Amino acid sequence: MEAVDRPRAGAGANEVSQRQQSLVLAVLLLGVTIAAVDTTIVVLGLPVMMADLRADIVSMVWIIMAYLLVLTMLSTQVGRFGDMFGRVRMYQLGFVVFTVGSLLCGLATSGPQLIAFRVLQGVGGALLTSNSGAIVADNVPAPRRGRAYGIIGIGWSIGAVLGILLGGVLITFVNWRYIFFINVPIGIVALAIGYRVLRDRSPHIAQRIDWAGMVLLGGGLYLILLALTNMTGTGWTGTTGIEVAGGIVLLGAFVAWERASAAPLLDLSLFRHRVLTASVFAALFQALGSFAVMFMVIMYLQGVRGLSPFDASLLLVPGYLIGAVLGPWAGRIADRHGSRLPASLGLAVQAVGVLLYATLAVGSPLWFVVAASVVNGSGNAFFFPSNNSAVVAHAPPRAFGVANGLLRTLSNIGMVGSFAVALLMASSAIPRQAAFAIFLGVSHLTPALASAFVQGMHAALLASISLIAIALALSLMQGRALVAPAEGRRPEPAPDGQG
Repeated sequence: MEAVDRPRAGAGANEVSQRQQSLVLAVLLLGVTIAAVDTTIVVLGLPVMMADLRADIVSMVWIIMAYLLVLTMLSTQVGRFGDMFGRVRMYQLGFVVFTVGSLLCGLATSGPQLIAFRVLQGVGGALLTSNSGAIVADNVPAPRRGRAYGIIGIGWSIGAVLGILLGGVLITFVNWRYIFFINVPIGIVALAIGYRVLRDRSPHIAQRIDWAGMVLLGGGLYLILLALTNMTGTGWTGTTGIEVAGGIVLLGAFVAWERASAAPLLDLSLFRHRVLTASVFAALFQALGSFAVMFMVIMYLQGVRGLSPFDASLLLVPGYLIGAVLGPWAGRIADRHGSRLPASLGLAVQAVGVLLYATLAVGSPLWFVVAASVVNGSGNAFFFPSNNSAVVAHAPPRAFGVANGLLRTLSNIGMVGSFAVALLMASSAIPRQAAFAIFLGVSHLTPALASAFVQGMHAALLASISLIAIALALSLMQGRALVAPAEGRRPEPAPDGQG
């Protein structure tokens, strides 16, 4: 490998050569891809893992939920660590932790062990995802960031496809443990390349660590997300109510503490920026609506149509592929015309895709699922790079990490909440154990239960459309879009004075 440029720390994005920008994006793309592979490949392996580890259905659900919970709890904190100790350093640490966690997951001998090692994987994933967006902002000039986020978005799409294909091959012909072991050589290679390519280009912010804020925010999120998760297994109970109340109290205490703290974990003044605030909450509601759709469709294909997890996932591949193709193009539109138009268009298209899913019946042709996935994937491709660009464009450079961590936190809350909503809606139509079983792909539904599930799915998907509509309203609230100035020109203030 050729030696790469090593610009001084604190160099601005405009000083980074295009060749260096391309190398940085390649490393970040690899990191996003490995994280995305793990989301789909693990879902495919759940039936085999359940049998081999002699685990129960609830434990298998926690193999997914533990990872998402840790991502959600840590995103803001580790984004702040990136601002304080170096975004590249934290990103590289993420590769190390994720790789070690993957190795231990592959060696697990019981369900509880695997859940614990997934928690470790989640710590590494939080370090990777919460600092990658800030590294883009450090290395890529504003006029090209939309395209850069579109390229990074390819990693999510391609990673999801690779997870499906690799998972099918490894589970069928090798062993489920290799769905984790495969991350180890990839992580080592990515770490070596990143060491040569990535350099911190922003000054470290010398601040005290807000340990009290970390505990209050992490504890509040944990209790609320734990309650949502437990509701999928046991329904609403007195314990669930205590968890929700405790979480709300801790989050209220967090806000009060941050207002009084001299070095807050989350600078609440960020919410004075209207575009940034609208964008991060648009991401929350988009995730709440869209991830429930994916879970419901997988349950429909596995429980109602009798497909295996691998075959069900293959039908969603076209949507991922169209997202990979359209993402960079949508990012260029955001660079030229601002983020509001493409982000809002993406949400509107996604709502149409969900509406198509909501017309599925017990005997609908499977090609219709493919068509709906293409429409849904097109909407995703427009929303994500545009919305990410809006967040970074309106965040102070000193807080790129915190702003990106905040975006990831709200998105992950949406993912976890969406997962819980999907299982709750399904279990309101069919027995809870049957809902868990069809999600895991270890059982099919009788004709009577299949008909009941489809009716419940329609209600869930219509609720998802309403959540996406809220995200669309928030996206439109951005007002006139802020367009990044061409390189070499002085930046213009945001039209609403919030830039």
